[in-house]
Amino acid sequence: MLNYKQLHHFWSVARAGGVVRASERSGLAPQTLSGQIAALEASLGVTLFRRQGRRLVLTETGEMVLNYAEEIFRIGSELEEALQNRAAGRIIPFRVGVADVVPKAIAWLLLAPAMQLEDPVRIVCREDKLDRLLGELAIHKLDVVLADGPMPEKMNVRGYNHKLAESTLSFFAAPSLTERLAGPFPACLDRMPLLVPGAEAAVRRPLMQWLEQQKVVPRIAGEFDDAALLRAFGEAGVGIFPAPTVIADQVCAQHGVRCLGEAATVTESYYAISVERRLSHPATLAISRSDDPLSERASAGPQA
Repeated sequence: MLNYKQLHHFWSVARAGGVVRASERSGLAPQTLSGQIAALEASLGVTLFRRQGRRLVLTETGEMVLNYAEEIFRIGSELEEALQNRAAGRIIPFRVGVADVVPKAIAWLLLAPAMQLEDPVRIVCREDKLDRLLGELAIHKLDVVLADGPMPEKMNVRGYNHKLAESTLSFFAAPSLTERLAGPFPACLDRMPLLVPGAEAAVRRPLMQWLEQQKVVPRIAGEFDDAALLRAFGEAGVGIFPAPTVIADQVCAQHGVRCLGEAATVTESYYAISVERRLSHPATLAISRSDDPLSERASAGPQA
């Protein structure tokens, strides 16, 4: 069985950059720390450090063990903080980053289970570009990030993807545009002005491929990173626009538009991205365990 005391000594030495520095910080003798690490290596059957000149550097296996140790002790610290907050009657903060391509109504539906916990949480939402949010997630300023796709492989951030839900896309148009449409959907989109998500949106490519497959060539009248801004332009009649089918009724009611039809083969998925493989924050666990958060609450959600 893993000796967590030995693991903690290894973690302390790795973070301090050496046995002497870790000894100064912990008050333990260097020999004690070295002996504990040697015992851990023996019990695991691996080498965690190698000597490089006068310095100790982590082996490849040591790097892997350090990653696990970071996660273990971070979760332990969060558990201790949560128990202290509960004992003191304090509300647990839940810090969420929402990528700006995720519709606000979808974000609310995904986060709704966290608002129904027996022990209340104080939600702190931050909306921004995904890369900036992931940077804050990496340094633990956020508990989770909601995005329209898994974490990009190019990101130099260690994180884990937890798929929450998905929805197909539908197309909507203001009354001033519906009067000009000719033919059934999707042929009616041909040569009409269209508003599309920006290049960073995960759904952008499959959406454009679907249009090509339907042999319709709309005129791209605008590209938007922010989903709410896209719909605001759509409401003004600047162009036809897509939105998740699951919030179609809300989109029509809020923006005074008509749903033209559904692109049944184009789906947008929504993910919770965390720095932990196994979720531990009670609010994050709540949103990840909901069977179908979009269909269950779409009719009761806020405005899109």
